[in-house]
Amino acid sequence: MTADVETRLLLSAGRGPAECAWAVARLVHRLEVDAAGRGVTVRRIEAVRGPEPDTFGSVLLGLSGAGAGSGTGTGVDDFVDAWSGTLCWQATSPYRPGHPRKNWFVAACRLDVEAARREFVEDDVVLVPCRTGGPGGQHRNKASTAVRATHRPTGIVVVVDDERRFHDNRRLALELLRRRIEEGYAASARAADAARWSVHDQRVRGNPTRVERPR
Repeated sequence: MTADVETRLLLSAGRGPAECAWAVARLVHRLEVDAAGRGVTVRRIEAVRGPEPDTFGSVLLGLSGAGAGSGTGTGVDDFVDAWSGTLCWQATSPYRPGHPRKNWFVAACRLDVEAARREFVEDDVVLVPCRTGGPGGQHRNKASTAVRATHRPTGIVVVVDDERRFHDNRRLALELLRRRIEEGYAASARAADAARWSVHDQRVRGNPTRVERPR
């Protein structure tokens, strides 16, 4: 059986008033109730407190369960689609009595989960001796002292021909692979973080994809 894949959904009040942060808290609760009835597991990964008690400026959720992407209306992908976009909590303001506005908008955006960090181990690397046309003279080109190293999990390939001995080039190739993989993880994390924070400015008013009300 294939393990469930977690999908992340961020609900944000953006730059809206306190009522929007109040709406985030109510919508998250409503989402969790809806998920429980559809066989979808929800966990709160991170929550940013709002300006009033029991409110959230944003909540990052992790959702998982069987049937993701099934297109049947019961899978995780279908569930997340139903809760994405501009959400509206329709209720009277609890902070401003008599305020005419009753629609409080929240942005809900699916986030790509950055690649899980994997410990670098030499067993994941394929090392192949090879020849290159680098400096060192004709004698050097006759010997396969260079190293072509391939990291199988990521597909990253490096070729090192800095030293005259295969053993030294092997060591340098492994160090170079390790560094490039770490740089890749760091870049992925920065991109995910930037995408996440951009959601806070995506809240729009009107044309909600979903409207919820107190029951």
